[in-house]
Amino acid sequence: MEKNYDMLKLENQLCFPLYACSREIVKKYNPHLEEIGLTYTQYIVMMVMWADRKISVKQLGEKLYLDSGTLTPVLKSLASKGLVTRTRSSEDERVLIVEITEDGEALKERAAEIPPKIACCVSLTPEEAGELHRMLYKILSAM
Repeated sequence: MEKNYDMLKLENQLCFPLYACSREIVKKYNPHLEEIGLTYTQYIVMMVMWADRKISVKQLGEKLYLDSGTLTPVLKSLASKGLVTRTRSSEDERVLIVEITEDGEALKERAAEIPPKIACCVSLTPEEAGELHRMLYKILSAM
């Protein structure tokens, strides 16, 4: 009896369109991010920093679903640009604290122009975008 391999077809996978869409959307971000001197990963770190101002690397990684091996070079680069500082916690020197600088906060104004530009590239109604957002976070929370 022959096995059914339909589950191995690319068009039957949920992971592939998620992966492909993610790559294509990040490509749309890149020219705008280049104008403000950030990579996409630096940009998502800065979004957390604009909201939280001060956070441990562990908490930052949890929010972004990134490990410290990925975050460390990103944070070093942001620190070398003067956008964040990295210091050891006074309570526990094993904990690294990231804090936004004045220059990092000032970059927020220029970055605020990016989301509306990206929204124009995605052909979803606000309702569809909201539903997709909800569904993606549902998947993430189940992981």
